[in-house]
Amino acid sequence: MPKEKSSKLPLVISIATIVFVVLCWFIFPPFREFSKNAFEIITSGDKQRIKTWVDSFGFWGPFIIIVAMIVQLFLIVVSTVFLMLVAILCYGPIWGSLIALAGLFGASTVGYFIGKLVGKEAAEKLMGQKTSDKVRRLIDKHGYKAVILIRLTPVSSNDAISFIAGVANMNYFKFIAATFIGILPLTILLAWLGEDWERLKIGLIWISITAIAGFIIYTIYQKQRKKKLSQSK
Repeated sequence: MPKEKSSKLPLVISIATIVFVVLCWFIFPPFREFSKNAFEIITSGDKQRIKTWVDSFGFWGPFIIIVAMIVQLFLIVVSTVFLMLVAILCYGPIWGSLIALAGLFGASTVGYFIGKLVGKEAAEKLMGQKTSDKVRRLIDKHGYKAVILIRLTPVSSNDAISFIAGVANMNYFKFIAATFIGILPLTILLAWLGEDWERLKIGLIWISITAIAGFIIYTIYQKQRKKKLSQSK
């Protein structure tokens, strides 16, 4: 994929955020204790416990969720979809969805520029070579459509796509646009069925199946179209 230019502002913000968090961890013991407690609660998988914990922060609750979604990039035990659901359960379908999208924007931006900074080898160590290769092949073959597909499919490597997009030097703004196009249907589904866990699980399965089936049909169509064009020349 050819290299494309993108603004350096998100890169500066990402680096500044990471440096700030690391400094706080080593300089301020209360911040370190808070972070450990937050990690334990968020990774517990208990929706009600997390909701109670987030509610206790009042005004700062949304920011806690956004930071958690960014930190989640490095925690395979926590699901992005789960944290989006927590935001919706805590703050309702509209505000919760906006908070979830803000968190996804932050996580996608940080992941993208980390991938851009560390390069292919480091990204493979971070995610695993198998996942990295799989996502990279999708991006090389389908470009921004691969971003939309992976964001739309809850069972796929949602975090890996951010790192690999950075490694592949995708245009940042197009990457973010594709991310939001792909994640919007999932966000609407979470807002609609968030309170009904059983229906939500079924909905997530069906949206994944539909996304994959649609992508397969699109791929077959593109192959047939290219074949006809080559035969007509």
